[in-house]
Amino acid sequence: MNDIKTVLVLCTGNSCRSQMAEAILNHDLGDRVRALSAGTLPQPKVADGAIEALKAAGLPTEGLYPKTIDALIDEPIDLVVTVCDNAKESCPIFPRAVPRMHVPFHDPHGESLESFIKVRDDIRARLVPVVRSALEL
Repeated sequence: MNDIKTVLVLCTGNSCRSQMAEAILNHDLGDRVRALSAGTLPQPKVADGAIEALKAAGLPTEGLYPKTIDALIDEPIDLVVTVCDNAKESCPIFPRAVPRMHVPFHDPHGESLESFIKVRDDIRARLVPVVRSALEL
């Protein structure tokens, strides 16, 4: 059974929530899911708090960088998850029909490490089971 599903986590800046979601999904569901993330208006870099929160949980951070949705539009996506309201409203049309779901999370950008950790834990608690269920894993 080598049917790995590709999940695109979409946000506005692709610097906090979507990056943490990409790392968490790849870690927790990596044998069945390939998670990617992108932004509608990506920031220049991943937020330091997001990197610190991931490292504090022992999650890998290598290879994380903000990407524009245009860079991934031709990927074979099985599920798009928007994690902020702005990305939900501006989610692009994909070349083929792709199931979408909206699972919003607080934006910790500019806040304390504790805020990033709370969002990281919320992503792990809510997003992983939702993706698992949506993809029937």
